[in-house]
Amino acid sequence: MAGNKGLRSANKAKKDEFYTQLSDIEKELRHYKNEFHGKVVFCNCDDPFESNFFKYFAMNFNSLGLKKLIATCYATSPVIGKELDYYVEASGQLTFLPQPNAIPVEERRRPYRVEITEIKDENGDGRTDLADVEYLLKNKKNVMTLLKGNGDFRSDECVELLKQSDVVVTNPPFSLFRDFLALMEEYQTDFLIIGNTNALTYREVFRLFKSDKIRTGYTNFNVGMYFEVPENVEKYHKIENGKKFVRVATSCWFTSLPVTKHKENLILYKHYTPEDYPRFENYDAINVKKYTDIPADYNDVMGVPITFLDKYNPNQFELIGLGISNSGLECGVKPYKPEHKKYRKEVQKRGAVDGDLYMMIDGIVTVPYARILIKRKQEQA
Repeated sequence: MAGNKGLRSANKAKKDEFYTQLSDIEKELRHYKNEFHGKVVFCNCDDPFESNFFKYFAMNFNSLGLKKLIATCYATSPVIGKELDYYVEASGQLTFLPQPNAIPVEERRRPYRVEITEIKDENGDGRTDLADVEYLLKNKKNVMTLLKGNGDFRSDECVELLKQSDVVVTNPPFSLFRDFLALMEEYQTDFLIIGNTNALTYREVFRLFKSDKIRTGYTNFNVGMYFEVPENVEKYHKIENGKKFVRVATSCWFTSLPVTKHKENLILYKHYTPEDYPRFENYDAINVKKYTDIPADYNDVMGVPITFLDKYNPNQFELIGLGISNSGLECGVKPYKPEHKKYRKEVQKRGAVDGDLYMMIDGIVTVPYARILIKRKQEQA
């Protein structure tokens, strides 16, 4: 069975085949129904029909009032064609087989795209569901077509589809999270995606928080999520219905869409005392252990845990900077004082370096986990 250490190792090795459960997608996306009406939705890191993101939007195409649904897959994905079996004829035409897995995946793995503008009750059962989507793919020309490239979300083909889209919804590879967000920013496309909570400490991501271009979603990111992984994965947390799942505790939703909790003020009830809120040694700010401990009567700069961003309301607080490493140095966090250098070797076991906020507690260098520097806005103060 896998621990989070094993999962981090897998991430470093860029083994990004983590497939989101439909239940987690439904739990988050139910809050955004009005954001999808009349929009072109693009799932650009998904295997059409196998992907639960694709299934969610296909099953709810009419109720959400979508204008179009686009999905593309990557060439080396291990799940292409597992539920909807096809092969490619010499002419390049896609031909479907009556039974899934009738031809080994290795012989037919080719990246393709699906574009849907309408879903009708094709089988006359009084509803639209995946059976109608399957009929559409098999019987309507130009709905499902091969890609010329490998299906990478950064490829020219996928970027052209991105330009046509209003909202991107997917679970991008964790190892390419920076690249993915940079693409969304470059083409100014709204997004609702899953990422690792460690991304909150990336300079590129924090910059987007400061400019109010990104925020966390509704799902509590302290819970984590279970993801389905390929059959050949050796380390996993559980098996359900013959499928392997791993739990990624550090996972959450990121979006550019409106989220109501980020418009609500935090209720502050703690009172400031120097004893409860020690000052940092290398920056003029106090340390706050939990975002719930933010004092109601303190109006200067504070260092709070990164979990604060899940409750951050840009109308209530100002983000000053990220008190971590180079990001800290850039926003004015000073290096360790010469007399404290000898202590740094001890705390470096936890990754502490110049630019990290630190305190002196009983004469000992104390480095809290990643801190964000914030300040109450004047009108709130």
